[in-house]
Amino acid sequence: MRYSQKKDPLPPFSEKAITVKEMFDRIAPRYDMLNRLMTFGLDMRWRKKTVRSIKTSSYGTVLDIACGTGDLCESLRKSKANPIGLDFSRGMLNSFNSKAPLINGDALKIPLRDSSVDGVTCGFALRNFHDIHPFLEETARILKPGARLALLEVDEPKNAFIKAGHSFYFNKVVPFIGGLFSDKAAYSYLPHSVIYLPKENELIEMIQSSGFKNVKKFRLTGGIAQLLIAEKVEN
Repeated sequence: MRYSQKKDPLPPFSEKAITVKEMFDRIAPRYDMLNRLMTFGLDMRWRKKTVRSIKTSSYGTVLDIACGTGDLCESLRKSKANPIGLDFSRGMLNSFNSKAPLINGDALKIPLRDSSVDGVTCGFALRNFHDIHPFLEETARILKPGARLALLEVDEPKNAFIKAGHSFYFNKVVPFIGGLFSDKAAYSYLPHSVIYLPKENELIEMIQSSGFKNVKKFRLTGGIAQLLIAEKVEN
């Protein structure tokens, strides 16, 4: 028996993967519009910073994992990189808005050769993975030595006033807006899914232990989002 999102916005661990896939299939048609609306356009600024942080050479191959409808892929393409989008949601790929080539696949089993890409990006997806550690190991496997990984994700502000305001907006306003324009259950899950993110030090240590060095964290817009940058250890 499947769980009810009306009772609990977070699915049982055993059902997380299929639940998240079905959720993104449903919200894909209005996903971009709601991102702009709910972040007041800040998501575009965060993605541009993510693209700049990769620092790959012109026409280097960058895999955007959990590419969604293609915002990061399109930003990468405009920066003269050669992006490839990967997502397990066919609904998202059907609404893709970039000319980048696509892979419908699993981020925990990436169908690319070892040391074959010049960069990896991933936007707002860490908390949706069934397991973060194998994801990190897969990104280390496909990256060339010295190439960069850039992870864009939500965060919790340190400032008490910003934290209180952000918590109210994220947990109350976002589900309300999501219910008006798209799927309330999905936009109730997204704020609650922050619980899946490891603590800051734990996440950094996890990245380092997966084959990366020089891990740096940047707090964005008062700490409501974060950007984690790391380099694959050179052989």
